[in-house]
Amino acid sequence: MKPKTILVIDDEKHQRDILKIILEDAGYKVETASTSLQGVKILKNNSVDLVLSDLKLPDTVDLSGVDALFKVNPNACVIMMTAHGTIDSAVEAMKKGVFDYLTKPLDREELLISIQRAFERLDLLRENKNLRQQLGEKFNLQNIIGKHPVMQEIFKIVQKIANSASTILIYGESGTGKELIARAIHFNSQRKDYPFRAINCAAIPESLIENELFGHEKGSYTGATGMETGLFEAADKGTLLLDEIGDLSKPIQAKLLRALQEKEIRRIGGKEDIKIDVRVIAATNKNLPREIKKGNFREDLFYRLNIISIQLPPLRERGSDIPDLISHFLKKFNQQAEKQIKSISKEAFQTLLNYSWPGNVRQLEGVMERTVLLCESDVIEIEDLPLEIRKPSLPLSGIDFDLPPEGFSMEEFEKQLLIKAMEKSDWVIAKAAKMLGLSYKTLQYRLDKFDLKKMT
Repeated sequence: MKPKTILVIDDEKHQRDILKIILEDAGYKVETASTSLQGVKILKNNSVDLVLSDLKLPDTVDLSGVDALFKVNPNACVIMMTAHGTIDSAVEAMKKGVFDYLTKPLDREELLISIQRAFERLDLLRENKNLRQQLGEKFNLQNIIGKHPVMQEIFKIVQKIANSASTILIYGESGTGKELIARAIHFNSQRKDYPFRAINCAAIPESLIENELFGHEKGSYTGATGMETGLFEAADKGTLLLDEIGDLSKPIQAKLLRALQEKEIRRIGGKEDIKIDVRVIAATNKNLPREIKKGNFREDLFYRLNIISIQLPPLRERGSDIPDLISHFLKKFNQQAEKQIKSISKEAFQTLLNYSWPGNVRQLEGVMERTVLLCESDVIEIEDLPLEIRKPSLPLSGIDFDLPPEGFSMEEFEKQLLIKAMEKSDWVIAKAAKMLGLSYKTLQYRLDKFDLKKMT
């Protein structure tokens, strides 16, 4: 492995020589300079991993040497050393971006530990940068499958709004990819180098969600043995996704509204307001205007969230994307399972295309993962698909209610079908869901969609 290079800047030759011996014995490559100007020139023309510089040099005043180094390389890792250290100068150096501040005479072990810590930090920053780059590529709009015109229009909207600070509300059934679009917005924005945080509001008990969002102060409640920051602070300068926003309680909705309007939060038990710079994206599979009428959702919060809205279509309405999704998931799970499935038979492929996918892309992904894992040959046959996918759908002639002469919309048709299934199952959702080939959660969503309650 190539040794790391350290640039030593000190006007005392004896000090430079001692540091060069210590650092080379520790396995580092060392460059030396006696003035700030020489050091800046070396930094500009050579690959340097870390700078170890004296504070007072013949050609510097106060921290001007630090400023010169950062002007050449804003990301330089700098450790300052001085025989005239003061708390004020140390604090000022740290504010400018200096990693550490050592006083002379230097202790060998302290010096090497400080350098080791600096390189550990550099490695961590490098890993984070690589990870962010990989995530940015993953969530690049060109890498998200969606050739359907509706999806292409959504991608255009994402490109237009990515760099705005406005809140965004994403609508869509469960499994349509709401979080995927939220991440795409983040990683195509100027906030991409800052955190992306997400929370499923429906998955956190009401008693805990305030703490998750806003954090708490030490002693604010039994068990609060220390201060903890919430997601708003954790996502500072980045993006916070509030998934299933329609499941928030009214009291938390009020606190969220204040955070959005004032751009500040207060921890549980806290007395000080904390300024925040967070781009909020909310997502829901509920009809929020209907929830407002029911009294379940605040109208003022809805209008604060609904600055820009995106409606994701269910998979059944973008069937032209299914072949690409199947190919993508086949390749993905082939790699994960270390398999070499080459293709899908015509019959199996057609069965996948014909299925209605009530669970949307998430369901298709799950089916492909299961199928790849269980398939024992290099071609997926129809027998490899789950039973619920390959069983024939109920023929239209089997539906025992008549269409009125004047006809009605598909929405009304869906509503009548739901009513019929619920009546046949004595309004037991699990039974009706099985009858319709839907998941329990999907059927519950559809019943809420049409505001269907047990008819007595």
